[in-house]
Amino acid sequence: METTHEGLPDKDDEAAAPPAAPARLRQALPPKGSCWYCEKPLDSVRRFCGKGCADSYDEEAEYSR
Repeated sequence: METTHEGLPDKDDEAAAPPAAPARLRQALPPKGSCWYCEKPLDSVRRFCGKGCADSYDEEAEYSR
């Protein structure tokens, strides 16, 4: 039986993994002056008002594929 520590992936393995696809899809969205998920007004650089909206947008995008 292995210990809990032995069953976890190494930090080096995680660093070598490519970035998650949803993050790349988010970056392809053009900034529009409001959050892509909740429509809260934003500056001309940001796409989402926070991580919660970005994650929710990714989740909806995954289901609508």
